[in-house]
Amino acid sequence: MIEYRIDWQEAAEAKAAAEEAFYHLVEEQEKGISGYYLLPERSRMIVEEVKATLLPTSTVQEADTVVVIGIGGSSLGAKAVDRILRPVTPGAKRMVFFENPDPLEVLEKIETLERERTLFCVISKSGGTIETTTLYKVLIDRLGLAPDGADRERIFVITDEGSILHRYADAHGLRSFFIPANVGGRFSVLSAVGVVPLTLAGYDVCALLKGAQKLHQDFFDRRADHILQKGAFYVRHWRERPMNVLFAYGTHLEDLTKWYVQLWGESLGKIDAQGERVGLTPLGHIGSVDQHSFLQLIMEGPRDKTVTFLKIDRFPRDITIPDLRLEHIEKNDYINGHSVGELLDAECEATWESIRKQGVPTDGIVLDGISPENIGELIFYYELLTSVAGALLDINTYDQPGVELGKQILRQKFQDKGDA
Repeated sequence: MIEYRIDWQEAAEAKAAAEEAFYHLVEEQEKGISGYYLLPERSRMIVEEVKATLLPTSTVQEADTVVVIGIGGSSLGAKAVDRILRPVTPGAKRMVFFENPDPLEVLEKIETLERERTLFCVISKSGGTIETTTLYKVLIDRLGLAPDGADRERIFVITDEGSILHRYADAHGLRSFFIPANVGGRFSVLSAVGVVPLTLAGYDVCALLKGAQKLHQDFFDRRADHILQKGAFYVRHWRERPMNVLFAYGTHLEDLTKWYVQLWGESLGKIDAQGERVGLTPLGHIGSVDQHSFLQLIMEGPRDKTVTFLKIDRFPRDITIPDLRLEHIEKNDYINGHSVGELLDAECEATWESIRKQGVPTDGIVLDGISPENIGELIFYYELLTSVAGALLDINTYDQPGVELGKQILRQKFQDKGDA
């Protein structure tokens, strides 16, 4: 279960905007403008297919590692789920993510792999993502992978149907799974992009989808209007408060904040229908670590931020702080006998209250524990919130024209080198 708290009161104009946003999302779903709305239900078929045809095979059963080769929306979501759920999923296979073409990191990760005990998921919606294809080539070379021979059963391709990567898979007899054409990469974690590698790794993906489906039902039945209210508040105040800080209290939530940064930034930083540059800037931080770095800026810096606190009420495992009295530093003895989890929770509540008292708009997301259902709901919550904000900003939430220029320049640079 997740509790959502909002610490502000909004004007009637924002409530009217929230109504407008709701019907905009209804239209997006009905017209298939974005297909992520239907993933919690439709992706169950993919999970069942993987369970029936792949999990029983000796190749999968003998593997202890799942490699994901992808970047951005092709990796961040699954990486976040893996990081959060691993402590509560005994027996899950190790997951290794090849994302960034950093040679030192790539070589370090390759050295930990045994080809015969590893499954490989090559993920690119377009099929031609340069980082993904490059790292796949490196793995073929360094590990001696044989895509059209002995390793055909351990390599899986996840892409758009008909893409160049799909054609490659067909030519080599590799198993392909498809991303719906109307689902963008950053909204694709609940598609084959996330559910195939996570199911191969042993996670309860059906429960993850169940949590997302519950929020889908609640939202469109008008039992989750807090999402509309929050999105309307952000857009109403985006010029004076263009930054949203997600302050997550739990180290295992760090990759979720990175997923949120991509989702929010790539979706909402656009030129609107009137030709104006608009956007909301996402910032991801971890408590209590970043209380010792970024908090000062929130408290006494420019009043240009909103802050969302994300915390876990009950950790699956905790540590009692021993009743040790250390000479000269007795001032902290008041915490003895409590748990480390209690300390983190109290730090969250104290920081939350202190920021609120400074007049900074705050809200909170409180998970009653770590479970696949909760994480599925949280993923879908942020996807819906992004769509609400995009509708009210009068932009296309689902494209990313601003990133294409860099790709063109990169290609030209290498072509120029070849011509030199």
